Amino acid sequence: MVSVRSVTLTPSSLTATDLPWIIEHREDRCTLCGNCTAICPKGAIRLSHMRQRLPRLDVFGSQRGSEYRTFTGIRQETDPAKLCIGCGMCAMVCPNEAITPVAGTNENRTLFFENRKGEPMKRGGRRNATGPTLLDRIVFHRISMLTDPALDAGRHEFTATTTLGRVLSPEEFLKRTMNGGWIPPTREIFPFIIGSMSFGALSPNMWLGLLQGVAYCNEVLGLPVVMCTGEGGCPPWVLRSPYLKYIILQIASGYFGWDEIIRAIPEMQCLPAAIEIKYGQGAKPGDGGLLMWHKVSKLIARLRGVPEGVDLPSPPVHQTLYSIEESVMKMVQTMSMAFHHQVPVYPKISASTSAKAVLNNLVRNPYAAGLVIDGIDGGTGAAYNISMDATGHPVASCVRDCYLELAKQGMQNEIPLFAAGGIGKNGNVAQNGMAMVMLGASGVHLGKYMMQAAAGCLGNEKNRCNVCNLGICPKGITSQNPKLYRRLDPDKVAERVAEIYMSINTEVKKIMAPLGRSQSLPIGMSDAIGIADKAAAERLRISYIC
Repeated sequence: MVSVRSVTLTPSSLTATDLPWIIEHREDRCTLCGNCTAICPKGAIRLSHMRQRLPRLDVFGSQRGSEYRTFTGIRQETDPAKLCIGCGMCAMVCPNEAITPVAGTNENRTLFFENRKGEPMKRGGRRNATGPTLLDRIVFHRISMLTDPALDAGRHEFTATTTLGRVLSPEEFLKRTMNGGWIPPTREIFPFIIGSMSFGALSPNMWLGLLQGVAYCNEVLGLPVVMCTGEGGCPPWVLRSPYLKYIILQIASGYFGWDEIIRAIPEMQCLPAAIEIKYGQGAKPGDGGLLMWHKVSKLIARLRGVPEGVDLPSPPVHQTLYSIEESVMKMVQTMSMAFHHQVPVYPKISASTSAKAVLNNLVRNPYAAGLVIDGIDGGTGAAYNISMDATGHPVASCVRDCYLELAKQGMQNEIPLFAAGGIGKNGNVAQNGMAMVMLGASGVHLGKYMMQAAAGCLGNEKNRCNVCNLGICPKGITSQNPKLYRRLDPDKVAERVAEIYMSINTEVKKIMAPLGRSQSLPIGMSDAIGIADKAAAERLRISYIC
């Protein structure tokens, strides 16, 4: 009878082959420096003493025997709480290329044990659906034959900007101008906006790097890029700086950070680019925001006016509002009055079949400056898997429906629509963005793409990393731990932001040039796009090409 001692087997006991990521370790190269175990954000590997049997064979004798050696090596944890997330930080710091994570090829059985202690699995990142998205499959097929498209992008001046804010019809504009009436405020901006990622969800170094990059784009490159704060406000010094004009301030259902903003209004050197009122998020519609306690540092607690180290859930709906109709009347007008009707104010909602109802309420309100629609492929700092994977609505069809509704009312040039959620999911950011523009959007919001491109975020759609919610980001992008976020150089982030926007600007021109458009963004120019999917073409009312 074999006796198994000192081993505890539980229902969630796993072997290395059951894991989504398996650590491959080469003992012959390892010098036991300990860099890998020190940097692992999950504690998925550890140095351990091990005993190895070495069979001894005497060819000329009849006796057999064994020798044993004791050595120190790398062991991978199989506890579901310490699973490897495949970030590869161990491989980055290993001086001898002795270790690397490899995606498991066996069945990933950890999926069955993620709901321990009765709590469903939460994660940060984005919806883990792989393969080309619908936007990736849209092509630009209308080509102008009057000029040489290959040379056009480099020869002509282009106007690749869009308008944020309500645009009056020519008749109404002339009428108000002649009578001294109020003209709604507008901003000329670059159509690719850095979407709402809060000072709290992002680390101080990451947020500062984005702001520096946006300022450089505006003041040196002449690209009017803006960024949205997300819920939670921003550092007080930013509110009192000239950089505020490049920032969209967001107010959400938790009202976090708004005490600081209200107190700073008398001291503001300039007005913000806009005010965004968040009612829904595409990655988890119906849920409020959530900043987990791991990330509520002393600085974040002070800015948000809460105790340190507590979860900060935003309610699913604004506390003082009963309906979206009341919201339009109360929130939009209140925020407009707070800034003397000189700042565009607009809501952000989750993509939904009811989006047109919200839009029709905005059309009737003269203070509503636009609408942001966030689709199911959007990212989030913390959400339940069931919300991210199975709840929501794709953004393309929702924006298209809203644009066609505006066109029916003859107001497609008056209320700008902005799309968010999955833009650049597979790296094709300019293609995805311009496809959305031609479907009717005036611009797009970028979130996860900026984290990946500007700061080297390791998360992907194959469930790699995606621990944004836990505050242990190995790159320091979404952590409030100084030991982690000091790994990120804000100057390098700013440099990458500038490079990204210069390349996007070039690609936008390369798309506009063959269309024969150079003086205006081709908003709603749906006859210029097509897709080799008949059902999608019929749904979006664009060309079916094959």
